[in-house]
Amino acid sequence: MGCAISGSGLTAGTQESRNTEDAEGPACLTPRHIHLIKESWKVIQEDIAKVGIIMFVRLFETHPECKDVFFLFRDVQDLERLRTSRELRAHGLRVMSFIEKSVARLDQLERLQTLALELGKSHYRYNAPPKYYGYVGAEFICAVQPILKDRWTAELEQAWKTLFQYVTGIMKDGYLEEERTKRNLASLTATKERPDKRNNMI
Repeated sequence: MGCAISGSGLTAGTQESRNTEDAEGPACLTPRHIHLIKESWKVIQEDIAKVGIIMFVRLFETHPECKDVFFLFRDVQDLERLRTSRELRAHGLRVMSFIEKSVARLDQLERLQTLALELGKSHYRYNAPPKYYGYVGAEFICAVQPILKDRWTAELEQAWKTLFQYVTGIMKDGYLEEERTKRNLASLTATKERPDKRNNMI
């Protein structure tokens, strides 16, 4: 059930590929990338529920540690049960909805940045750290290849990989920003609650 993702970046989760992705810096979406993504999305969106389920079953199969982030699926060992899970279908649809919104904002990258930043912040609240974000993109790419059939090319693969690198990079910024905000707030609260020793001096 392998899916070879060529090139650097969103590979099926090896340490080497993650380091390569980090070293590349921010992903750059070109007009050609945007055109290819939009055209392929017209086909993909007809099967979004199916893609969402395949994507997450594959994710839990290749990276079982990801289940720790999902309370509902943490103790599910039988992947076949996941394939028919209404909860997994619903979550898959939410993720596919985010991808759909991302594609719709490709001509307005500021709006896409805002969307991804807020999603990163919410993932901090869900306790879903950035190390998992790239896995989803890799499994999405594996899930859509059979749907696109002969439309799938190395160029299209690179376009989708670039989009996921772009979005997950911004999500990571949002996660870290929310983490800093919460840490500063906790520090401020602790300082206020700590009695001022100077007032206790006799």
